[in-house]
Amino acid sequence: MPTDEKDARKNNTGEAVTRFAPSPTGFLHIGGARTALFNWLYARGRGGQFHLRIEDTDRARHSEDAVAAIIDGLAWLGLDWDGEPVSQYARRDRHVEIANQLLSDGKAYKCWLAGEDLNAAREAAKTKGVRFESPWRDRDPSDAPSGEPFAIRFRAPQDGETVIDDAVQGAVRFPNAALDDLIILRSDGNPTYNLAVVVDDHDMGVTHVIRGDDHLNNAARQKQIYDALGWPAPQFAHVPLIHGSDGAKLSKRHGALGVEAYREMGFLPEGLANYLIRLGWSHGDDEIIPRQKALEWFDLDSIKKAPARLDLEKLKSINAHYMAQLSDEAFCDKAAAFIRDAGVDLDAENKDRLKRAAPFLKSRCATLADAPAAAAFLFLARPLAIEGKAAKPLAKDGALDMLAAIDSALQDETRWQTPESLDAALKALAEEKNVGFGAVGPPLRAALTAGKPSPGLGEVLYSLGPDEARARIRDIIP
Repeated sequence: MPTDEKDARKNNTGEAVTRFAPSPTGFLHIGGARTALFNWLYARGRGGQFHLRIEDTDRARHSEDAVAAIIDGLAWLGLDWDGEPVSQYARRDRHVEIANQLLSDGKAYKCWLAGEDLNAAREAAKTKGVRFESPWRDRDPSDAPSGEPFAIRFRAPQDGETVIDDAVQGAVRFPNAALDDLIILRSDGNPTYNLAVVVDDHDMGVTHVIRGDDHLNNAARQKQIYDALGWPAPQFAHVPLIHGSDGAKLSKRHGALGVEAYREMGFLPEGLANYLIRLGWSHGDDEIIPRQKALEWFDLDSIKKAPARLDLEKLKSINAHYMAQLSDEAFCDKAAAFIRDAGVDLDAENKDRLKRAAPFLKSRCATLADAPAAAAFLFLARPLAIEGKAAKPLAKDGALDMLAAIDSALQDETRWQTPESLDAALKALAEEKNVGFGAVGPPLRAALTAGKPSPGLGEVLYSLGPDEARARIRDIIP
């Protein structure tokens, strides 16, 4: 339980305390990652606390691998949390305590209705179009069958309405006649979700519950439990879910994958996080929102009421910005695994070429997965296999003589200081030979890259280095 001092601090200082509470039945879904990010930004941007709670009461579906994936995914996105992750299951005794407190206060009651009798009662209420009521709500417990297990039901108000003053949705009203007496403690002694969430959020001092709008109905039930316990309810903020690009409910065919899948696809955490921020929230027309600016700008009143649409091309576009911002060393380190997976032996020589090429490759890659193709020209085995369209420039009259002249011009070591000095040497040669650059560039590019995608010629030469570049040229000329 929070102390009186903690309650006073929470209520009087305005410090934001948020939480992310995933169920460990699968990996960190892209929608869950956005929820975690929104909660983290709101708390951290106000100097508050962000907690991680694993809602692991469903032991049949519980997976420790999923817990590890959730923690790894959050850490990869740069979302840290205060204290250790909280296990909801480990707090079972506290949930039972509060269920019994509600029972003793007359805010809950024992219910022996179960099995076929329960199903029949629910069906009868549905047929009549009335709220389901357990016959044990006002029945004397002394009439209960001896020794039979019972559940504990919350005694929900029957009249009036429950109002959720939601920071995103506005005032949402629920007729109490539509909210029946939910079970808060099952007959096997296990607490149910809505009770456990209320107790945990209260005990953790949570001030703002930011989550998907699929939980909006739960908010009404949870508000009733808060009121029954005399506890202040947190500020709810229910965010519209993410849809596919076609407006349909998000599924795997739209790219609704776990965060680890985006990591394996070569997205950077900065790029994915920036994209997630913009899914349902905006700051003017800004598309690129660095983490520090997001902390400064993020607020609940800028969350849109309409569902956001997942657009993988937009994600790639934003990620490309962060790719270009990587340091050369970071690019090489991050791209190395993808290049190795493409079958390249990154020995010392190849690493050196990659390092020299990094400044020119970063802007050519939308994701790290693009790096193997962008850098392929660096790792070609000599002599290069130049075939098809790539070989045509070499077949033109004078092409081999021009390559010999280029090789001679590049003997001067001073030409190799920068890509710009190499470009200047090639242009000077074209002027000296009184030919257009079209007579210089195409055969040289074919000799150096065999038609593989590549940056400018000066950058290609600089990346390969004088020994490799001139060796490739000499493999072509007689």
